[in-house]
Amino acid sequence: MRHSIEGVTPLLLVVILAGVIATGCWVVSVITHDTSQVDRMWSIAPPIYLWVFAGGAGFSDARLDLMAALATLWGARLTYNFARKGGYSGVEDYRWAVVRKSMNAWQFQLFNLFFIVIYQNILLVLIALPGWTALQHRTPFGPLDGVLAVLFLAALVGETIADQQQWEFHLRKRAATPDAAAAEGFLREGLFRYARHPNYFFEISQWWLMFGFGAAAAGSLLQWSFAGAALLTVLFVGSTIMTERISASKYPHYADYQALTSPIVPWPPRRTAGSVIAVRP
Repeated sequence: MRHSIEGVTPLLLVVILAGVIATGCWVVSVITHDTSQVDRMWSIAPPIYLWVFAGGAGFSDARLDLMAALATLWGARLTYNFARKGGYSGVEDYRWAVVRKSMNAWQFQLFNLFFIVIYQNILLVLIALPGWTALQHRTPFGPLDGVLAVLFLAALVGETIADQQQWEFHLRKRAATPDAAAAEGFLREGLFRYARHPNYFFEISQWWLMFGFGAAAAGSLLQWSFAGAALLTVLFVGSTIMTERISASKYPHYADYQALTSPIVPWPPRRTAGSVIAVRP
């Protein structure tokens, strides 16, 4: 049975919270001319939403409690990584500056409102909606839930390793005398030897696994809550294309790296760049 507070269902409460967050992000972005406000809520909002759904079950559903706990671990890791890169100190995502230069002022303001603020906040709700599915289908916690939890934690560890390797690389890059690998300008060691964006792979994987919890609760993969993970995948693919256009314009050898290395899914590198046609997003 779904619990509600004075007639407000958990889903409606999540929608209200998302509306408040989106409004705040938009107002602050207009005042500060810093469009990274949603980035600062990215790791905070989904865990809140999942705890709302867990609270809808009175915090007595093992699956929902686990989903909320895993989302909290995901959020804590991402918040830490974002903070140490200066994300909470007024540093705007460099990609938004590139987009801003390609548009008129009014066009960018519309882009800020409808894509950066509204669309991304909707997406943050959508990726948490497997919690709503699990709340609607209060089935017993089973072995599949345990497998999904282990895989989620494995993906969390993978993303932590990838982000740490990237962080250490950028420290070497900013050093007074960067080593040869850092001087090249981009990371191609460690997990980045097997994928150009392994952190993206693990991030996407975690939210497909979160969808799996909802599907396990319902006993079927045919759940409309798959939209969150699917749209997140599309967003990361689009982000990859944009990021790599910038990287290819800055680093002379990046095209060779693209030709040899899988973009997102980790895979053994190709032996020679000439064995394939280089894809240059």
